[in-house]
Amino acid sequence: MRFGILGPLDIRTDDGAPVDPGGPRPRALLTLLLLAAGRTVGTDRLTDGLYGAEPPAGAANALQSQISRLRRRLGPHPPVEATAAGYRIAADPDSVDAHRFARLAEEGRAALAAGDPAHAAAVLREALDLWRGPALPDLPDAHAETARLEELRAAAAQDRIEAELALGGGSALVPELRALLVRHPLSERLHALLMRALHAAGRPAEALTVYEDARRALADELGADPSPELAALHLELLRGREPGSRPPALPAQLTRFVGRDTELAAIAAHLTDPGSRLVTLTGPGGAGKTRLAVEAARTHGGACLVELAPLADGARIPYAVLTALGIREGFRAPAADVTDRLLSALEDRELLLVLDNCEHLVEDAARIAGLLLGHCPGVRILATGREALGITGEVLVTVAALPPGPAERLFLDRARAVRPGFTGHARVPDVCRALDGLPLAIELAAARLRTLEPEELADRLDDRFGLLSRGDRTKAPRHRTLRAVVEWSWDLLDAGERELAARLSVFCGGATEEAVRAVCAVPHPQDLLASLVEKSFLDVSGGRYRMLETIRAFAAEHAAADGEHTGPSGLRDAHAAYFLELAERAEPGLRGAGQLPWLERLAAEHADLDAALRHLTGRDPAGALRLMALLSWFWRLRGLHGEQVPAARALLAAVGGAPPPGLTEEYVLCALNALSGDGGDPAADERLHARVDDLLDGCAGPLRLPYLLVLWSVVAGPRPGADERALAHAGEDPWARALLDMGLAYQKQFAGEADGSRELVSRALKGFRAAGDRWGMANCLDLLGLHAHLRGQGAHALELLDEGLAHVRELAAPEETADLLRSRATVLLGLDPGRADEAAAGFGQALELARGAGAADKVAGARRGLGDAARLSGDTARARVHYEQALQECAATWSSVGEAVRILIGLGRTAAAEGREEEARDWFRQAASAAADSPGVLELAEAAEALAQVAPCPERAAELLGAGAGLRGARPEGDPDVVRTARAVRERLTPEAYAAAFERGVRLRAAAVSGR
Repeated sequence: MRFGILGPLDIRTDDGAPVDPGGPRPRALLTLLLLAAGRTVGTDRLTDGLYGAEPPAGAANALQSQISRLRRRLGPHPPVEATAAGYRIAADPDSVDAHRFARLAEEGRAALAAGDPAHAAAVLREALDLWRGPALPDLPDAHAETARLEELRAAAAQDRIEAELALGGGSALVPELRALLVRHPLSERLHALLMRALHAAGRPAEALTVYEDARRALADELGADPSPELAALHLELLRGREPGSRPPALPAQLTRFVGRDTELAAIAAHLTDPGSRLVTLTGPGGAGKTRLAVEAARTHGGACLVELAPLADGARIPYAVLTALGIREGFRAPAADVTDRLLSALEDRELLLVLDNCEHLVEDAARIAGLLLGHCPGVRILATGREALGITGEVLVTVAALPPGPAERLFLDRARAVRPGFTGHARVPDVCRALDGLPLAIELAAARLRTLEPEELADRLDDRFGLLSRGDRTKAPRHRTLRAVVEWSWDLLDAGERELAARLSVFCGGATEEAVRAVCAVPHPQDLLASLVEKSFLDVSGGRYRMLETIRAFAAEHAAADGEHTGPSGLRDAHAAYFLELAERAEPGLRGAGQLPWLERLAAEHADLDAALRHLTGRDPAGALRLMALLSWFWRLRGLHGEQVPAARALLAAVGGAPPPGLTEEYVLCALNALSGDGGDPAADERLHARVDDLLDGCAGPLRLPYLLVLWSVVAGPRPGADERALAHAGEDPWARALLDMGLAYQKQFAGEADGSRELVSRALKGFRAAGDRWGMANCLDLLGLHAHLRGQGAHALELLDEGLAHVRELAAPEETADLLRSRATVLLGLDPGRADEAAAGFGQALELARGAGAADKVAGARRGLGDAARLSGDTARARVHYEQALQECAATWSSVGEAVRILIGLGRTAAAEGREEEARDWFRQAASAAADSPGVLELAEAAEALAQVAPCPERAAELLGAGAGLRGARPEGDPDVVRTARAVRERLTPEAYAAAFERGVRLRAAAVSGR
């Protein structure tokens, strides 16, 4: 039989025929028994379920009578049996839908956790299809059991949605999630799933709004903030990432973790102790410090691994931390002090940073750790190294040898990987003892069981380590042990394996098979690589092969001893040549449809590209110029340009004052990279600026590297009279022409030629769409959205801006995301004053992103937007605070003039709203004075429209409104302040008088603003 209690009680025979159990009491009795199918239900529980708090006299007999009736209805299969404690129905739990549902829900959850969303979705759909209505309707007093089942149902539905999201679902899931949130408004998981579904459906702004809804609901109902998980998802969406697409904060492990329970407990105790925020794991190479740190961090939650081993310079540690955190510089942001950016990014975060392999940079690692602990109270640090960092308050945990039991378990676990079915041997304890319990040594030895018998392995180790006592007694015993076992394992490699392992030591960040083939001069390396993986000399993950640093250092010694062809010099030359060729292949792809995969590829090769650049700077400066030029666009798109400023300055010094023949563009790009950061000699930088100008003037015809035009405009700002040169440099390259159209569109906008700007940016968008360049499309869509807003087409503006947000989300571009979010929030304020809260949320998101990107003018713009939202919703006191903070944020750069003007206007409008008209007039005049220094006319237009609000007469107000429209080339139909002022002025003048005064202002333009 089959039984259904997830809905009205339903009984079916095996052939599908229904069975009627009788009236309400038999139905309730059967439901009680089915809830515990196969198990005894006590008579008290059955009596309570049937009769409630007032059972009849002779309840035991009444219960027995009901059991008899139920037996007659059901027949012999399945029997209802009496036991010593009560009754049971001898039914298979899987024949009851509630039990089958619970089993399938658990199977689906496990499949989801194991990374099999397809199986999870199928199983969970099957489970949820078992529900035919509310659970247990025939047992109305079973509130606890009903609630349990409904809770399981909700969890299974969420698991199923998560699985379908992983399979590419999006928009189809949104209505279901919204309906679920109506029933469970405080469920953070549902809010997170809805955010992800909206994001997948290409509706990123709505996704971010859901977070604000969740934050308000939690605060209002529970007085709580969103969980770290929901906040982290919000931050991922803010920064434009696909949810879950970023590299995991902690790497997945390919083998089981064995032993170290005592150390794990000690680390956990220290990390939860408020007085110990820095824990350092010390021990020799091969002791398993990294693996232990990762396991400890995994249980801590909110952790991020920063790998320091590939770094050659301690100054790059802050950049490594920012990269691991997913925080990058904005495209236009100058390379601000990296330590300040890091402290700003972490000052309000709860986080465990794992600084791995500090020993070669211990002083710099200690300095950064000290700064973080001193300035960021929510940050804890778990460091690994062969020595302590030496900071006050540091807690040391020594990673000693594994005790015999765990050492033997580790050996068995790794041995089974190469010899399935291996159950152990009497000599295993001898092997582990000979290896001093060092995990790396044990893993290397266990890998040898593929070709050696246990007795043979133990005997060879005895022979090898018998020589150990005659070794260097100045070294620690474990160091000698590890050295000996690595050397012994090395000697057991065949000649081809040794040669390849030595050559692989040239890679800093791992290598693809393609890179191995090219750099190591091995035509078909697959078998050799597989063999080195089997023998624990390499790890492989995601198609990349990596060496542990201990083994890499040993292999590098052998590379150095192998002569010129495979020695360090020859290897590094081949390594640099490969990565230069890779950059040449990538460069055109970064400007087209291949933008995303090439960004991903170059990001994975970042450490080796840096190593190649360092090598070429010392050995072949011309080659280094080529590599730096080819990578410059990648660095900007990925927000890595600040990290490269010292390298660019060092390369300029190596090249000298003039570019090598044929490398003028490369030299200019190197100079632009050098000029991107602070801390240089101002006089020397000014001379370099002039030199770059001269070199560009001398470039005839189209540029080979057209993004040079963008980087020059970012570094130098608007340059009068540069358009003709830009036209010549763009040539007929479609991407360059689209870039030029976009740049000219922005210039025309700044000059008040709105129609010409809109025409050019529309053409640029077509060009970028044809090329497939998301960066270009996003920038064009931002400007087009503002044009639509200017014309009062708010809904269309939101469509354009949301498409732009989808592109910058794919690029993980924080500065562009902040721009688009700010633009979108501005449109919302003009579209509907009732959406001020939603607009404020957008400005707040833009603020967070701009701060992380180090873009001071964007921070100021976001704060100014928050002031506008507060003012338009009537909170003038709060608005004034935002404006004043924004004014403090304005940096002394050409791009900040416009923000300063808008902030001064905001302060004036705030004063006017509070009835202080003279103060408002003073603010507006300050804004007009500042606007006179702006490279464009838009700021002057805004100042004119603001002055119209406090004009001495309506005719003067109409003139000023006309001047604003004349300066910008269009009437700002989407600006609520200007629309309100114009309406008030129209009410005080006849249509003819208003039109005449307005036209006078249009003709006078700038003169009307200054009163001339």
